[in-house]
Amino acid sequence: MEHFSFSRYCFVVRVKSDLYLPPFKGSTLRGGFGHVFRKIVCVNKDGECNNCFLHEKCIYARVFESSPPSRHFVRKYSAAPRPFILCPPLTKKTHYQPGDTLSFELTLIGQSIDYLPYFIYSFIELGKRGIGREKGKYGLIEVRHKALNGVETVIYTGHDQSLKSIPLAITWNDIVENGIPPSPTLTLFFLTPLRIKEKGDLVIDLTFPTLIARLIERMNVLSYLYCGGSAPEENQALLKEAQNIKVKAKSLRWYDWERYSNRQKSRMKMGGLIGTITFSGHLSPFMPYLLLGQYIHVGQGTTFGLGKYEIVRRE
Repeated sequence: MEHFSFSRYCFVVRVKSDLYLPPFKGSTLRGGFGHVFRKIVCVNKDGECNNCFLHEKCIYARVFESSPPSRHFVRKYSAAPRPFILCPPLTKKTHYQPGDTLSFELTLIGQSIDYLPYFIYSFIELGKRGIGREKGKYGLIEVRHKALNGVETVIYTGHDQSLKSIPLAITWNDIVENGIPPSPTLTLFFLTPLRIKEKGDLVIDLTFPTLIARLIERMNVLSYLYCGGSAPEENQALLKEAQNIKVKAKSLRWYDWERYSNRQKSRMKMGGLIGTITFSGHLSPFMPYLLLGQYIHVGQGTTFGLGKYEIVRRE
């Protein structure tokens, strides 16, 4: 995991015409971005990515259509996990008037950090074309880099359209060195729906072994695909130790949510668990994974912000 790296950014936009967005805005942002992103970088706009001879070198394919390599620990993926997370504003406000501002976060993983200018340009163009039910327009005011300690640095401003030097990425070692002291209990607050499947069914009764297994698996695959990491063997000892971590308290509920898929031309149910869960036991070996998971999310739908949690209490 020592190869793992990522960077976080905050995009701030100002509304230019009435903008209507759904209560959960992640799918709308991701869908709009993906459409514009392809328009900008794809040279084969009417064809399928997998049939394009530029597939291996195409930035769009790398971000949206990459296929998992034939290694044992990623063969079960029909599609490779994407190297970005768009986290929308969590407010349920749906109508933004001219002059209003809103912000959302973007996390880029490993090699995709180099593509930040394409992300910025795509969101500039999306604002010109419009987004949401009435194709509301907006302008990108600024982009801020977010350090691990929460300090934000402006790296792009809309008034002069300049992109300043970008601070170094956050690494696995940064997470380990800046971790919180171990404690016997830990509470996670899931802010957006958590969707984890086991044997084809969505998990309703969340346990620590299930959660940590998905976190470690996600980190391993992302590290290998986008950070130059090796293909590690499953850490059976750590997963076995996870069996000793118990649920001390739980206040999770199912949140129903639907999104429209342009690709499948249908509405898709994307509900999941939200709320708090408290674990107890010897948590120290798992802390780096839990800390990193706050930034890269876990479960299905991470590209549009699902599976976001925060560590809110430890004793």
